Amino acid sequence: MTNVELASGNSPFDSLNQAQREAVEHGLDQVQQGRLPGPVLIIAGAGSGKTRTLTARVARLILAGADPNRILMMTFTRRAAAEMTRRALGIVSDALGTSASTRELSWSGTFHAIAQRLLRLHAEQIGLSQDFSVLDRSDAEDLMNVVREDLEFSKSEKRFPKKGQCLAIYSHTINARQPLQAVLDDHFPQYAEWADELKQLFRAYVEAKQDRDLLDYDDLLLYWADMMHAEGVGAEVRKRFDYVLVDEYQDTNVVQADILRGLAPNGDGLTVVGDDAQSIYSFRAATIRNILDFPQMFDPPARVIALEENYRSTQPILDASNHVIAQSSQRYAKQLFSRRESSDLPKMVTTRDEQSQVDYVVERVMANREAGIDLREQAVLVRAGYHSGALEIELARRNIPFVKYGGLKFMEAAHIKDVISLLRWAENIRDQVAGFRVLQLLPGIGPGNARRAFAQIERAQNPVAAMAGYKPPKGAQAEWQPLVEVMGQLRDRQTDWTDQPGLGRRWYGRYIERLHENPRARMNDLEQMERIAQTYPNRARFLSEVALDPPDTSGDEAGEPLIDDDWLIISTIHSSKGQEYQAVYVLNVVDGCIPSDMATGSDEGVEEERRLLYVAMTRAKDQLHLIQPQRFYRHNQPRHGDGHVVSPTSRFLPPDVLDNFEQVGYGAPAGQGDAPATGTERVDLKSRMRGMWD
Repeated sequence: MTNVELASGNSPFDSLNQAQREAVEHGLDQVQQGRLPGPVLIIAGAGSGKTRTLTARVARLILAGADPNRILMMTFTRRAAAEMTRRALGIVSDALGTSASTRELSWSGTFHAIAQRLLRLHAEQIGLSQDFSVLDRSDAEDLMNVVREDLEFSKSEKRFPKKGQCLAIYSHTINARQPLQAVLDDHFPQYAEWADELKQLFRAYVEAKQDRDLLDYDDLLLYWADMMHAEGVGAEVRKRFDYVLVDEYQDTNVVQADILRGLAPNGDGLTVVGDDAQSIYSFRAATIRNILDFPQMFDPPARVIALEENYRSTQPILDASNHVIAQSSQRYAKQLFSRRESSDLPKMVTTRDEQSQVDYVVERVMANREAGIDLREQAVLVRAGYHSGALEIELARRNIPFVKYGGLKFMEAAHIKDVISLLRWAENIRDQVAGFRVLQLLPGIGPGNARRAFAQIERAQNPVAAMAGYKPPKGAQAEWQPLVEVMGQLRDRQTDWTDQPGLGRRWYGRYIERLHENPRARMNDLEQMERIAQTYPNRARFLSEVALDPPDTSGDEAGEPLIDDDWLIISTIHSSKGQEYQAVYVLNVVDGCIPSDMATGSDEGVEEERRLLYVAMTRAKDQLHLIQPQRFYRHNQPRHGDGHVVSPTSRFLPPDVLDNFEQVGYGAPAGQGDAPATGTERVDLKSRMRGMWD
């Protein structure tokens, strides 16, 4: 395409601000002369028009004479890649007054999609079959499990990681390019003793893939990176592209950075866009070092352009966010600013306890709704999925629809339902659904054995004694007595209700590693359920309340509610990245939650937690509420007083940062249980119900 001169006042680029224009036009003179510009890093602050800038740069390169079919544009989702392509070609069409063909940006896609395409093109040169198959994560887990079974690791007396955990360890080791033992020590310490066996498993897994012409997602990147270091084929791939542009560079891992070095060893034609302050995916092996070290990868160093004008949030929200991230020891200095002035400061809300936190959020959400802010323009953000459990129950009780991103609805999760079934069976020994579910948790008990056991227990005058006298199948004998004991404790009137959820959680802990992947996170869920349950006056009240909104969907994202045309957003902070809402409520902004106590073992972990809070805060357009419950119930603390501990303020909010907030106190008296009616009249309603069908 020939160079197109754009007249001022008639250009699609006229609306760009100064920093955006600098980024879009970087090296434009060289492009017009047929030379490649040097590398550029665009540090795009939250809400600063990152996608707009990147797509405008692609369009400007095309209009300056770059061949669109020699432009490689990569991001992390197919949707984002398609949107960038559409927008870039739209700008070109607007500038030329003609329709640009989508075939003119044929090398636009995710890292993995581009990798697969290149590997197929060069398969013969790198020893791959032309028709290799790609395993999705589920298929890869299944193959890992086949190899695991063949090696008989599943028969180990001590817990060997299950297939999902094995694949997670393998993937992290590959993408971080770290020794297996270091990955185990830092990220999977519970499996550190299995290093030799895991090496054997992973070697066999690789051999199984190669024997069957299979590649998994990690292979796509690994083969691509290694292909770029092969002298002949690496040079061929480099010759395909003049320009390489990468979105969300802060989310790349070591292998992806290696791919970019192979594509542009001197940085010529290379543009990366990202925000170090939003690097929050280290658990996927992404590393902030890629973006921090990018300029010095080249000689001379890459140019750095910061986009600081924010088009999303009010200035008071940005002032608070700037102060939070300014504490970070290693970062690109930038100061977000907005033309959206406001007299409303973000709020730092201190509540009496977790239940008061829920009351505050529901009260403010509904007040905003009455003021004209739709529910879907409001979001409750949490550090971990289980932090929203109490809120979800209250929303269901009040018939307020919501959708949750970043995990199942709290009460839909299988491990939560398992423990609640145990409590339900203890409450009503004739509850067949609950009894069957509990019995089948035990190894060696299937539907037939569960039916026989339940029939004997249900008919007995003393159900616990009947359980003790029942002879379970051989596979369940070792686990039968612990079930008898916990049922005896739960049905004993002398057992305080506040202790019962913990009894159920500890009993279930015997099975959680056998039944589920990621047992640690699921135990956190159960601890949260325990705290929620203890806010109710008794077992019957708790079980009735959680049954009012029976689950009807499952999956990583709850389905859109059908009972209304509007719903509140609940999301983990990780899942909220890239989103924006008029009002944002961040729960549990206390040490131990933000930052998570599991991340405070290293400086890197603490810094990523700071960035998580920054990401949460910068989702807000008009209202931001950070909420700190003063007290948390701790089941595993020595019992003093009412069993609560005072929660410390998040270390990310020292006094000089809190000066940017309106500090609000909110509390409510503890709820009281309903007293049973004392009247003497008796009415046989059961007969009426049966009589309806006579």
